[in-house]
Amino acid sequence: MTTQEKTNPKLLVSYSLGEIACQMSWYMINTYLMAFYTDVVTLSAGAISMIMLIARVWDTINDPMMGNIADHTKSRWGRFRPYMIFGAPVLAIFNILTFTVFPVTGWLKVALALATYVGAGMAYTACSIAYQALQNVIAIDSRVRMNLATARGFGSQLIGIVLSLVAMPMILHFSRTMNAEGAKIADAKGYFVATVILSVLMVPLFWLCAAGCKETYTEKLHAGHQEKIGFLQSVKELVKNDQLLMVVLATVFGAICVSGRMGMLFYYIVYVVGGDNPFALISPTFTTMTVAALIGVIILPWTTKWFGKRNWMLILNAVMVTGFILMYLFPTKQFLFPLSFICGVANSGANICPGMIGDSLEYGDWKLGKRQEGLVASFLSFGVKLATAFVGSVGVLLLSAVGYVPNAAQTPAACRGINIVVNIIPAVIGVLSMVPLFWYKLDDKRVSEIRADLEAGKHAWDK
Repeated sequence: MTTQEKTNPKLLVSYSLGEIACQMSWYMINTYLMAFYTDVVTLSAGAISMIMLIARVWDTINDPMMGNIADHTKSRWGRFRPYMIFGAPVLAIFNILTFTVFPVTGWLKVALALATYVGAGMAYTACSIAYQALQNVIAIDSRVRMNLATARGFGSQLIGIVLSLVAMPMILHFSRTMNAEGAKIADAKGYFVATVILSVLMVPLFWLCAAGCKETYTEKLHAGHQEKIGFLQSVKELVKNDQLLMVVLATVFGAICVSGRMGMLFYYIVYVVGGDNPFALISPTFTTMTVAALIGVIILPWTTKWFGKRNWMLILNAVMVTGFILMYLFPTKQFLFPLSFICGVANSGANICPGMIGDSLEYGDWKLGKRQEGLVASFLSFGVKLATAFVGSVGVLLLSAVGYVPNAAQTPAACRGINIVVNIIPAVIGVLSMVPLFWYKLDDKRVSEIRADLEAGKHAWDK
């Protein structure tokens, strides 16, 4: 018989602080890095694409290796918490360096941009993998893990609202450059100071999360497991978990769709919707989306219980894709905010994935006798960075192909192209993210049966 684990409110708060820290770290890179590269550092589309390509090639090696290292870590703080404790200050330093304009030109400017971006990505990998894996060793019950995922989503959307409200105004406040109409535009100083403030505030939040999230179930869940397997063997074992593979694929495509689009939404607002002061539309648009996503997250415990995790995620994805198409058809101020609200509610679906990951790990333990929290988290971290790379590599090339010119009025043809890049392409990727979910079969009843078997020492090969 299994015991019903209860949700500890203090644990929910502590865990949500880690997501707030992650968002404070990656928000500037995910939302404004490409605009910073094109409009402030003045890197060419080819240079940005090369930077993103090299970084992602490295990530295909670095992220899974980091996950495997975390899975094999043993310390007085546990497997995962050390990387949050000691990695956070390093992450803060590289975030700041990424938004620094160095007094160099030519290939050296490109090389420094590459080095700082790769460094930020590696530091983020260490912290985010540890944070995501932590959920699966601080709780053992499926519904408690879903509650933790909801708390994580709540923290994400709460800080998202704050950042949407203050990030661009803060950037503009510290900027000193004006456009022809006398309105401030984002410049090097604005981006740098804003990043310094967010990075300094981020570090203690990671520490508080690590302090409040003890790895209560690590030893119990890994008792009797063969831990010392190689990296390639670990990846092979991961692929054998068909349910986990479906969630990872859906999550990666979903991250490219949502996070990647957020990095390009700047161009849609400024150049397609436009107006006399388009920069003033950025903050309220992002705020509308994050408030809507917060509402979607708040109702997740009930909607995922009524419809099931997979089915509710499919519904939200369908709504999101519809919203993107409508934003393409109606690129005006009148439709910008209501459609952004609809898309924001649908974006809350990303917060279902951590709950599904926990269930899939249970399934993998039952089917294969393997648990790989760190390795799985590394693939999810890679998905987030792949989304940013899509913006910086594929996205910037697409913008260049449709005729986008930095810091200039765009032609009607360029505006139409930007609209397609920001809305139609993410809509197609959103549809692709739904496909793997049709092969996902783990509902609450099935997960409870699997947990009961594991508690009794039974596995799939015992049937």
